[in-house]
Amino acid sequence: MEFSGKADARHLRIAIVVSRYNDFVTDRLRAGAVEALNAAGAASDAVDVLVVPGAYEIPQAAHTAAATGGYDAVVCLGCLIRGETSHFEYISEAVAHGIMQASMATGVPISFGVLTTESAEQALARAVPGTANKGWEAAMAAIEMANLRRAVRDAVAGRGLK
Repeated sequence: MEFSGKADARHLRIAIVVSRYNDFVTDRLRAGAVEALNAAGAASDAVDVLVVPGAYEIPQAAHTAAATGGYDAVVCLGCLIRGETSHFEYISEAVAHGIMQASMATGVPISFGVLTTESAEQALARAVPGTANKGWEAAMAAIEMANLRRAVRDAVAGRGLK
């Protein structure tokens, strides 16, 4: 049997975790994610947005949301732009690892829409309106993974397996 997730958010509850830092980019990522969720049929009252100070706080908020059991998926959005120090590497690695840990610990799909770029120009190029927006892509990945998770659980339950 083969499983794949559908791009249908009509029966899903989604949390978006978005960083305020570099909001000239993250506001655009958030708009892209919301646009994708709307296009996929998500009800406006089925989407909650958790705003955190910076990228470093994203994994903790994502874990908190996922651990409630009230969300089918979590979309993480942020923007890290390389500076002159090694701070970029430490934060980038911590955020990526933390998001994956949160997803594995809770079993809830958590998508990665955190930009790690060399410049503001690169970040803005990834936050354009439409389907090329990385917020859009992260939201669609979350929708597909939530539906895949549901399909696998339903199939296993239907076969009497645990």
